[in-house]
Amino acid sequence: MKVKTDLLKGSIAKALVLFMIPLLISRIFQQLYNTVDTMIVGNYLGDEALAAMGSSSAVYELLVGFSLGVGNGLGIVTARSFGTGDTTLLKRSVAGALVIGAGITAIIMLLSRVFLMPLLRLLNTPVEIIQDSYSYVSTLTLFVGVMFAYNLFAGLLRAIGNSVMPLIFLVMSATLNIVLDILFITRFSMGIQGAAVATVAAQAISAILCLVYIVIKCQILIPSKEHFRFDKDLYKEQLGQGFSMGFMSAIVSTGTVILQSAINGLGYLTIAGHTAARKLNSFCMMPFSTIGMALSTFVSQNRGADQGERIRKGVFFANMLSLVMGGILMVILYPFAPFLVKAISGSDEQVVLDIGAWYMRLNAPFYAALGVLFNLRNSLQGLGRKLIPLVSSVIEFAGKILFVILIIPKTGYFGVIICEPVIWCLMCIQLLYSFYHNPYIRRFGRKEKKKAEVIG
Repeated sequence: MKVKTDLLKGSIAKALVLFMIPLLISRIFQQLYNTVDTMIVGNYLGDEALAAMGSSSAVYELLVGFSLGVGNGLGIVTARSFGTGDTTLLKRSVAGALVIGAGITAIIMLLSRVFLMPLLRLLNTPVEIIQDSYSYVSTLTLFVGVMFAYNLFAGLLRAIGNSVMPLIFLVMSATLNIVLDILFITRFSMGIQGAAVATVAAQAISAILCLVYIVIKCQILIPSKEHFRFDKDLYKEQLGQGFSMGFMSAIVSTGTVILQSAINGLGYLTIAGHTAARKLNSFCMMPFSTIGMALSTFVSQNRGADQGERIRKGVFFANMLSLVMGGILMVILYPFAPFLVKAISGSDEQVVLDIGAWYMRLNAPFYAALGVLFNLRNSLQGLGRKLIPLVSSVIEFAGKILFVILIIPKTGYFGVIICEPVIWCLMCIQLLYSFYHNPYIRRFGRKEKKKAEVIG
């Protein structure tokens, strides 16, 4: 497989698939960081430790989502600059991304130090597990800069069509994470904090390897001193894209944090079952979020090159691919959900297994809608439409609050399960309208229609 994929010409399906495959494998290995932590903690430390990890995972996902969103947003501007063929603009966008990324990392670290424990209390984290929860998530947030650095460097490489090298580095660090997990938890008896330390150490390795590769092999991404000069318009665009995607992820994750507060009141066995299901759910969502991420780079580059017709065809292909993947997941999850939940949780408690399997089976029919949602949201971002995807996140946030206040108290865990699928469908409607009524997309749609009339 080529290290770089040309997204600006040739077969759209081939380009997207070649670009997406390394990206998908990267996401799988990235998810392995937390999933291996979950499996080892569940199998070696028991259900209570698993619940401690799960009760704080929504907080960590909030921080991960924000930093990953900002990194992707900054990468969109870089990809658009690459599409124009302007090397100077490309280097200036990289310089701006580094400055903005460093500032945001410092702010996240400071806020997490001050508000982490109060937030865990606010979320009704059970008293018997709150200290373990704090120990786990505080270690991760203290080194959030490591995670942000990898996502930023990988995002810059993807912006120029290179999704292979971030994968190679991530595979190496994920393997190290597994070894360190077992070492810290089983040999050094570091408990749940050992899982966090192993994750941070492995992420640091992947970030360093990415940086070294960029310095040696990708001189096009290396800015000089003059490229760091303040450019009001460029920084405004980068901050707009970065914060738009960052806040979009943060708003969604904040809704999940609020949802977690309702789950925390259902007992630690329910928390453990839900934690295992959410880890499994993360793997199921990965093909769809990966298509969306690939599409954001594809759309950004082609928008820079003013190839709107190619963008329309790329989005259509991505949506069809998401529908097919959704059908495949349904076939897999219905018979195998209990086995998969047991494999992740390591639990023999029937309540834990039933809760997790119930969650996965009811979510399965809606993954296709989630895939279309990711595609449209990322495509709008790639077009520079920063506000509309943010509005969809606000809809999701508001929907989760309504479920926590009005539905879950009456329906219990069933309300937790159906919350997100219902919201996904509502957001899909909003995003379909917004994408196909975008003036730029409509302009090229009219061109296609005229061509068809001439041929006819």
